[in-house]
Amino acid sequence: MVSGAGCLYMVSTPIGHLGDFSFRGVEVLKAAAVIACEDTRHTLRLLTHYGISAPLVSLHAHSSEQTIARLLDRVELGDEVAYVTDAGTPGISDPGGLLAERAHQRGIRVVPIPGPAAVLTALAAAGFPADRFLFLGFLPKRGTARAAQITRVADCDMTVVCYEAPGRTAALLAELAGRCGEGRPAAVARELTKLHEEVRRGTLGTLAAYYDAHPPRGEVTIVVGADSPQAGGGQREQAQATAEEAEALVLELKDTGTPAAVAKELSKRLGISRHDAYRLLTR
Repeated sequence: MVSGAGCLYMVSTPIGHLGDFSFRGVEVLKAAAVIACEDTRHTLRLLTHYGISAPLVSLHAHSSEQTIARLLDRVELGDEVAYVTDAGTPGISDPGGLLAERAHQRGIRVVPIPGPAAVLTALAAAGFPADRFLFLGFLPKRGTARAAQITRVADCDMTVVCYEAPGRTAALLAELAGRCGEGRPAAVARELTKLHEEVRRGTLGTLAAYYDAHPPRGEVTIVVGADSPQAGGGQREQAQATAEEAEALVLELKDTGTPAAVAKELSKRLGISRHDAYRLLTR
């Protein structure tokens, strides 16, 4: 802890199992003058479990700028203030990012206390390449914004991770299967670290069918494998086509859609990268 100076601590909390809370996280919350949190009732259960008695202040997605300002005023007066989200690492699908931004604007020291995050926990369990990945959080619920994000998943050459509400999981998987292809590898991680934890891996098509028949409960994280012949440790091993076969396929598909759509189809059929498919189309 920093003595003699105020500080804003961004404290990661368990995403399910209370035993995942770090010793340092407990220490910081016990020493805090006040703890800002999304849901005081939810956070109180965690604090009670660890014997933490610091006062709570609500800071959620609809809180005003004045609420943030009052918290940061306390830091400037010398208080140690901590922020926790309902579960996981602050700044991911919660107002923690805005709080930290405002703190930096005022020259306030921001200290992260690392810990669990559903996005990383799901990646660890899914078994897809995670040296590079795209995290999209919760996708828009409808309209062109949602369609644009679905397209991003379809075209991405990295593993993609997103969150979804349980009641909308089957619908999202079906949309992804329709846009990305039913055979695209994916995994659904549900209730991570909790009693009914489930990590189910398959294709988008099989997962969409499964969760349509078995509606999930609890928090859901969806992991989609990369759109690349090399993705997933060789899961999509395809023989390279001969030059003659490639040229014939280009002629067959050239006028069947937009260049982007044709390049994607060429990539799948020929076992080549999207970049190389574009080169075939434009040479």
